[in-house]
Amino acid sequence: MTLLDRITTALPRGTAFVGIGTALLGGANYVHLAAAGHSLSVDDMASFSVLWTIVASIGLGLFFPVEQEVTRVVAARVVAGDGALPVLRRGAVLAGGLLAAVLLPLVLFAGPLADLFFHGDRSLIGALAGAFAALACAHLTRGMLAGLGRFEAYGLQLGLDGVLRIALSAGLAFAGVTSPFVFASVMTVAPLISVLVTLPPVLRGARAGSTAQWRELIEHLGLLVGSTLLAQVLVNVAVVSTKLIATDQSALVAALLSALVVARVPVFVFGAFQASLLAGLSTAQAEGDRERYRRLLLRACSITAGLGVVFGVGAVTLGPWMLPVLFGSPDVLGPVDFGWLALGTTLYLLAMVLGQALLTSGAARLQLLAWIIGTAVLLAVTLSPLELRSRVEIAYALGALAVVTVMTLVLRSRVGYRPVHSSE
Repeated sequence: MTLLDRITTALPRGTAFVGIGTALLGGANYVHLAAAGHSLSVDDMASFSVLWTIVASIGLGLFFPVEQEVTRVVAARVVAGDGALPVLRRGAVLAGGLLAAVLLPLVLFAGPLADLFFHGDRSLIGALAGAFAALACAHLTRGMLAGLGRFEAYGLQLGLDGVLRIALSAGLAFAGVTSPFVFASVMTVAPLISVLVTLPPVLRGARAGSTAQWRELIEHLGLLVGSTLLAQVLVNVAVVSTKLIATDQSALVAALLSALVVARVPVFVFGAFQASLLAGLSTAQAEGDRERYRRLLLRACSITAGLGVVFGVGAVTLGPWMLPVLFGSPDVLGPVDFGWLALGTTLYLLAMVLGQALLTSGAARLQLLAWIIGTAVLLAVTLSPLELRSRVEIAYALGALAVVTVMTLVLRSRVGYRPVHSSE
């Protein structure tokens, strides 16, 4: 069996479809940031960078758990031959409730939040609210599509979102637009259109079934939201913490966002099989197939580590050159900075894989505990007396390492997991 065959069989079913869409969406993030970087002033780009980071942290932290829970519950229903329409209805109420909870503070504290993060530009509070609403819709429908095994439509939604972001952001740059609000609005318009296009397969697959109990969706949701929020804080906080600690370093804030995006290329690739990995683990768990569960986890972890190493070398080598040339970012970061960011990304991705295993094996509380410990390490290093740039970068890597260590210790006792010495 060739290496390509081994990799193909190691990946969960549906990865190819999701992979194409993820590649487009991941590439779109680069085009979007590059277009904004070459069009906006340094201060406006710093505001845009913080908004982009908040959407990627709080937005994903709140709504990606809805996708995960819907995927898990629907996949289990498919195995049992039950319909998923009741899950869609309850999931919509749940996503709407979370959206209302996050929009209320934006309305009540729009002025202070705009002053703190966006140089007083209240229009970016509106753009932030729109992006949250788009994420709520997108993650609910993706959870349905993944649970139903309709990865073609899942990949289509991701891919269309990416194509629209590329077209819109490039069009704005060529038109000479210099408004951070307009560039930020792309994060609302593109995903909402992609949701509307892929809504028919969601509705066709959501046939009537037994009543969905709220306990099915919310039993572990609080734990999962906590875990995901802390995970997103860990991977994104460098930009926001730099902004809060040193309000006058707009150049470093803008450069850090671009550097994180370069170092996190494997995150976009990992998204190609994250949804199908969760569906595969959930199905194996529902069927009681322990050996398949363990094998899938081991192979996913091996592939993830390999992605981190390959792309990490590329980030260290090419990253310092890419920032000013491709993103229009200030030339203030070097290979060492990218080394820390790449190491943190690889460890973060391993933590995401292990977190999927903890979720599907009924250890959501231990998953949250791992992220709490990792966040505590991150905060301790961030508040240390090291030079600002070094401490936010090292904090990212050491925080992720702490999460991986705790999760590995837990999984060794639950599924016989041996991530480093496995030969499978």
